[in-house]
Parts: sequence; C-alpha cells; structure tokens
Amino acid sequence: MCAIAGEIRFDGQCPDLGMVDQMNNRMARRGPDSFGVFATPDRAFAHRRLKIMDLSEAAAQPMLDPALGLGIVFNGAIYNHLELRRELEGLGYQFYSHGDTEVLLKAYHAWGRDFVKRLNGMFAFALWERDSGRVLLGRDRLGIKPLYFAEISGGLRFASTLPALLMDRSVDTSIDPIALNHYLSFHAVVPAPYTLFKGIRKLPPATVMAIEADGSCHEERYWALDYQRSAEDEARSFDEWREILLNGLRLAVRRRLVADVPVGALLSGGVDSSLIVGLMAEAGVANLRTYNIGFADVGGEKGNEFEYADLIAQTFATEHERLFVPESELLRRLPEAITAMSEPMVSHDCIGFYLLSEAVSRHSKVVQSGQGADEVFGGYHWYPQLSDSRNPVGDYLNAFRDRHFEEYRQLVQPQYATEDHSGMFVANHFVMPGAADPVEKALRLDTTVMLVDDPVKRVDNMTMAFGLEARVPFLDHELVELAARIPVRHKLSGGGKGILKEAARSIVPSAVIDRPKGYFPVPALKYLQGNVLEMIRDALSSRAARERDLFQQPYVAELLANPMEHITQLRGSKLWQLGLLELWLQTHLAA
Repeated sequence: MCAIAGEIRFDGQCPDLGMVDQMNNRMARRGPDSFGVFATPDRAFAHRRLKIMDLSEAAAQPMLDPALGLGIVFNGAIYNHLELRRELEGLGYQFYSHGDTEVLLKAYHAWGRDFVKRLNGMFAFALWERDSGRVLLGRDRLGIKPLYFAEISGGLRFASTLPALLMDRSVDTSIDPIALNHYLSFHAVVPAPYTLFKGIRKLPPATVMAIEADGSCHEERYWALDYQRSAEDEARSFDEWREILLNGLRLAVRRRLVADVPVGALLSGGVDSSLIVGLMAEAGVANLRTYNIGFADVGGEKGNEFEYADLIAQTFATEHERLFVPESELLRRLPEAITAMSEPMVSHDCIGFYLLSEAVSRHSKVVQSGQGADEVFGGYHWYPQLSDSRNPVGDYLNAFRDRHFEEYRQLVQPQYATEDHSGMFVANHFVMPGAADPVEKALRLDTTVMLVDDPVKRVDNMTMAFGLEARVPFLDHELVELAARIPVRHKLSGGGKGILKEAARSIVPSAVIDRPKGYFPVPALKYLQGNVLEMIRDALSSRAARERDLFQQPYVAELLANPMEHITQLRGSKLWQLGLLELWLQTHLAA
C-alpha cells in the first residue's frame, strides 16, 4: 500500500521534476516509510512507500528491471504473488526481491497486458517500457485502489489522490456539470471517469490505459461482473451454496493474511466484520488485534456496538481495543477528515473511520475490513423492493437518490441542470447485458459503481491518511464472481444476506447474526444545529461560494431555515451534502 505519481511528456519537453516532487510530497501520509523518484528526458515517476511486503530496500520503488527494459510504480497488494512468482520462475525468470512489485514486472514481460487478469488483489500502477516509450496505467477490478489523471499542455500527469494533481494551479478546476449532478443526486457517488473538476479524471476500475510515446491513448476494460448462471448453479440447494460460500470466504480471508507484518481487523460488531475475525482466528492468526469505534447514544438510536464487538473479541480471544469518540472531539477533527478526502464524501462514517484509523495505526499497519458484504450479498433494503418490480429503474432511484431531477433543477444554477445524468446513468446500466433480474441489476450497479466511489473510497482515504492498509476480503473478485452465481432468492432470504448469515452461523455466535442491523448516526451531521450549522451557513454564504455560484439561493435558504426537515432517502442531511461540497472545495482549492 503506497502512493504513486508521475508526468509523461509527448512534446519533447522535460517533465517538471519539481511538480512531480510536490505531488509525491502531498501524498506522504499514504506512504510514510520511504520515497523515490525516477526520471528520463520525457517521463518522471514517483512513489511513497508503506512497507508491508518485503521490508528490505530490494523492494523499493520506482522499481526498474534493466534486463527487461521495464519499470513500475505500484500501489496495492497482490495476494497471489507467491503463486505467480513460482510460475514465472518455471518460465526462467529470476527475482532479486521477495515482494509483489517485481512479480508485476516479470508478469507483464511474460504475458503482456493480459497479466492483470492473473492478479488477485487491489492495485493501481504505472508500468513503462524503456524502448517503446509506452506507459500503462492500470486499476484493479473493483476499484479498491484509486488512480487519477490530468491532461496538461504537451503531456499527462497521474496520482493516487486528486488533491496531488491540484498542486499544479493551471489544472482546470471548473465544475463538471455531469459530476455535480451525480454528486447531488446519486448519494455523492461520482462514477469514473468523472470527478467534480473538468480537468481531472479517474481511471475506471478493471481498466488498463495504454499511453503511447506520441500521446495517443487506448483504454481496455479487462473484467466485467456477470450474473448469468448455469442450470447446475440454479439447481443447487441452499445448503450446498452455504458450504461453497463458506469455503470461498475462507480463501478470501486467508489470501489477505499475506504480509511481512501482522494483520489485524476492524471489528464493528456486525456480522460481516465478525465473520472476518472468526475466519482469521480459524486460519491460525496469533495475537489477533481487533479495533472498534463508538459514539454517544442519540435519542433512541444507539451510537455503538461495543457489546457485540466485545462478544466476538472474547469468543476468539483477540487483543481488542475500543475507541469511544465524544461528539465534541468528532466535530473538532472534522476539518482534518475533509482534508483527507480525495473527493467530497457525505457519509457520516468518514470522520469515524478517520479517527479509528489514527488509533489503529499506533499498533497495526494492515487490517482486514468488512466493506462490500451488503452490496455483494444483498443486504440493503431496496433489493427486496425490486424483486417483483415492474419499473426497476424508477424503484431503484426512488430508494437511493437524494433528490430527483425536478428538485435538482431548483437547487443548481440553470447551466448545471441541462440533463438528468444520474437518472440516465442508472437506466443505461440496467439495460447492460449480464444481469437479467432487477435485483441483480441493482447488485451489479452497487458492487461495481456505488461501492467503488462511496464505502471503498471512504475506507481507502481515511485509513491511508495514517499509513494504514485496509484489505477487503468481501471484494475478492473470485468471491464476488461466486456470489453472482448464487440465485437471488438465497441472498434475499432471512431479510437480506441470508446465505451469508447462514454461512457465518458455523463461525460466529448467533447473537451477532440475529440482531438488528446497526447504524451509527453522527447527529450533528444529520440534524444540523449549533456550531456545525453555523459552519455550514458560513461556508455557503462565503465569498468563495458566492463567486462559485453553484446553487440557487432560495433553495439554500429553505434548507438553512429548516435543516432537520430535509433528509434524503438514505437518512442524510441535504444541507450537509451542500455544505460538505463547499467545505471540500474551499479546503482543497486553497491548499
């Protein structure tokens, strides 16, 4: 887990090494252990390292292989690198390091661009050919590792975070209307390749971009999630699927134990993280460290799951740490969490994850985390609603969207409301081949789009702010493919995630499986009042906001007058969504 950056020139000019260095320094917290830069007359590549695999300097980056004429900067973790290494050694390749980075270089030389199809892991990389001048940018199947890029005069820059690219003040930071519509309508999810800035894009998941020496580019998508299943899969019993799934989960968790440092776990107390902890213990992890965060209770809503996390910690004899965050501390640290966001994220979990990551990083450098189970196995409330839907697109949008296009037109200035981009995006996604059932259409969209640019991005940004690597076994691509083969009826049984819950029953106590799903509101970010409301009011009425002129003031005034009455379908504050956007813009454009 690290950070990468670089500049590629097509015009005969030398790369701006000072700018590349600034970009790299902007991401220092993602890779606090070491750094490096490599440059030629037309290219420069930079790296920040978090030492997880092969702690020696033999695995330092940028990594070069002069005999093969290749180089690479790489962010992520390849869990099957030992198997790939043995296969490559059988082909005659020799290795001088023991980590996963060098395996990528040899794998590309042996198998060409298709080498990415052999990788099991999370990754973003820039790989270059010395002689042809070709550069490949690549991203893992489910977008766990980020990769942003910006076209510049005569070249292209890339980085692991969007703010790193903002070190160049000439980047076009005008607001992209398509991205703005997604952000304010689609629960702050802005699908690739868009970002809020016209001048910055992100490489889509499961994509390799080949950049030639003359600047021509070609993108290739190398993986897609398919929900078609065989007659044999359709006919399997629930019990058969439960055992197949449990074995798949064991493999996904075991893969993510590959490291040269101890691997801990984030333990929320829910079934997903509890199952991961149980499987880690079953795999023989000694002195397993687990971590849990909680907040104050709010009215009838409980602010923590300490009792369930404690039960799991006791069951598996983990070294457990609780972190209780009073509301005053949470709000005091909120600006730091906004600084850590590569893109604005409205989820209340962001500040919680930020503070939890700080505490975890004092003892662990790697943890497993439970993100993805709801999207992959059907845990959200809108999936059963779609099971007999006659209007899947409309029903999905009614359950998920923060505001429909009619309201959106009242919110933003007319030049930003020409098309219902988020509505069209969902409609186009639902007609793509590979998923016939309405529930599976939603599962595919949530797994490959929403998950990427909400929970997964949130975990990456907040953990990496403290040099902490988070691994997500529920997003093992082979497990995701397995889940897609399981009939919908097995996923929706038992109120949702039925097949996963029953697989977990042989591992974790039933008290954790059968309890209601937990939800941790941050009340000050949902029901805005007091100091937070004033912070939002100040941001939206600031000179910067007035000059940006994104929003129609009557709509903003209505939200400010009654912020507690304007709550989205997914239980978020509509005013917080606007305020967070403006705070994020002010934070990063002024940095």
